[in-house]
Amino acid sequence: MNFSELFAPIVSDMRAVDAVIRARLDSEVVLIRTIGDYIVGAGGKRMRPAMVLLVAGALGYRGDNHHRLAAVVEFIHTATLLHDDVVDESDMRRGRETANAVFGNAASVLVGDYLYSRSFEMMVETDSMGAMAVLSAATTIIAEGEVLQLLNVHDPDVSLDRYLQVVRYKTAKLFEAAAQVGAIISGATPEQETAAATYGRHIGTAFQLIDDVLDYSGDVQTLGKNVGDDLREGKPTLPLIRVLETGTPEQRDLIRGAIETGDADFEAVARAIHATDALDYTRQAARAEADLACEALAVFPDSVYRETLLKFCAFAVERDR
Repeated sequence: MNFSELFAPIVSDMRAVDAVIRARLDSEVVLIRTIGDYIVGAGGKRMRPAMVLLVAGALGYRGDNHHRLAAVVEFIHTATLLHDDVVDESDMRRGRETANAVFGNAASVLVGDYLYSRSFEMMVETDSMGAMAVLSAATTIIAEGEVLQLLNVHDPDVSLDRYLQVVRYKTAKLFEAAAQVGAIISGATPEQETAAATYGRHIGTAFQLIDDVLDYSGDVQTLGKNVGDDLREGKPTLPLIRVLETGTPEQRDLIRGAIETGDADFEAVARAIHATDALDYTRQAARAEADLACEALAVFPDSVYRETLLKFCAFAVERDR
């Protein structure tokens, strides 16, 4: 199943969100428009805005604030990507050059700031204090996750708990917030709102774990980024942590050196990962997260939207990009 099939029940809503994104990226400052058009043109999966739309649909929302809030979620996500690429000195994302590679670091950081500011402006327009509270808190947690990840870089002694904390903060938190916001604007019960947040948190974690797998099992054309980037940046992801736990002394020494320096024989590291159960172990961890996400949906009424959210669980762990 591809994204277009998965998003079939919300295809018109996604078009409406894209229209909001394009309209609200407009600015009298030409460089902001230029970078904004470049980012939108790069596409992207739009998974986080889809969370808002699907949960809102599943809980019977009527109105158009879900389009605006879905765009807010995408703006927050895009701002984090702009800043991430500068911090990580990345030069490829979604199959083409990053904004910082094309326009420079300063412009990317400042346009990221613009997107954060625009997102808060749009939140106010929805007149939903609940949604504002969730999304504003999420931006704080995401920033903390970025700093935590920075502290973990080039540290081969990062524990599984420290790694998962970064995943929960940096990646899963926005999925969680997106799903929770969809519930809030729908007038969900406290039980349904908690379930939505739980779903988003676990599905977001599953997505990141599979990203970690794909970093060592995919190719540049499929992934749209440089295979092995996390390793070159000295990030201790779960497959690497697993080799450090279960590999031979030689394999452990190889991985430790790779994390510490970010400069290692990628093919040798990949062989060490494939020689252990690291990728299967990480996939199993992702499946466990997806199962927890599915279980959370038990309190949602039956609908095509709920079915799509359930399909999302399988897609999260079976995808190849």
